[in-house]
Amino acid sequence: MSDLVVVFGGSGFIGKQVVRALAKRGKRVRVALRRPHLGYELRLMGDVGQIQLVQANVRFPESIDRALEDADAVVNLVAVLAEKGKQNFEALHVDAAAAIAEAVAKRGITKFAHISAIGAAPKGAKYARTKYRGERAVLEHVPSATILRPSIVFGPEDAFFNRFGAMAQTMSAIPVFGGLPLIGGGKTKFQPIFVGDVADAVCAALDRDDARGRIYELGGPRQYSFRDLLDYIRKETQRNVPLIPLPFVVAQPMGLIAGGLFSILPFDPPLTGDQVNMLKRDNVVGSEAGVGTIADLGVTNLESVEAIVPSYIWRFRPYGQFQTKQRAV
Repeated sequence: MSDLVVVFGGSGFIGKQVVRALAKRGKRVRVALRRPHLGYELRLMGDVGQIQLVQANVRFPESIDRALEDADAVVNLVAVLAEKGKQNFEALHVDAAAAIAEAVAKRGITKFAHISAIGAAPKGAKYARTKYRGERAVLEHVPSATILRPSIVFGPEDAFFNRFGAMAQTMSAIPVFGGLPLIGGGKTKFQPIFVGDVADAVCAALDRDDARGRIYELGGPRQYSFRDLLDYIRKETQRNVPLIPLPFVVAQPMGLIAGGLFSILPFDPPLTGDQVNMLKRDNVVGSEAGVGTIADLGVTNLESVEAIVPSYIWRFRPYGQFQTKQRAV
């Protein structure tokens, strides 16, 4: 009988691809969800009966333990990019990670892949600090766990290219004041990685004995500055909107105000003060000595931004998918 892998956070952007990749490799997959009835499409990612949905809430240890029954391996993808009510960084990045890891340890499970983020550190933005503390909690309970730290993850449902593509679309309707925010001069470097490659890295982390107890930074084949990425989005969306320089001292209070306002609204904020803080540090592989890369996991045939992003960012062009490309803006 094939291994049973339990996935927490499997209904999210990365989680869906992880479930698909595990199923493709013949694993039995159990997806632990707060609301299983909302994850019906996950069942379609494998053969009949291969993917099981169970109810579990990371705030209730007994439900976590039930989800782990007979499990051979575990993946934790529980996270948020912006805080909203009880869905905050402390609760999901630290408390949930610790609760899952503790339950994994009690069950004697040694194969555990935990998704963190490049930039996780004891100091800096709250997002980065809580990601770091989540890592520490996981390794404290399960020393054999594998920590995966991706840079920006791109794909059809991503929160970066779609966000700024939509922003370019909206701002093009405001010709006098509209534009994309070039925070901190746009010098921050990123190494975007395709969501499918992240999913392959998760599968490799579970299968490889040499991945036990290690940390890996996951980045794509090329580095870009924040300005490079905004320029690329303008070109692909055919939205000739200006880039508006926004120094950190200006962007910070704007982000704090937006984050506070949107925390009571049913929408994600365009920017938060914590995200501004994160832009003060490069988000690329090699930021920490002794940390592995995705190539060390055997995942080497990486997709590029240029190969994937045009397949979904076309939706923000003035005339859609089949609009003839104009000269670069």
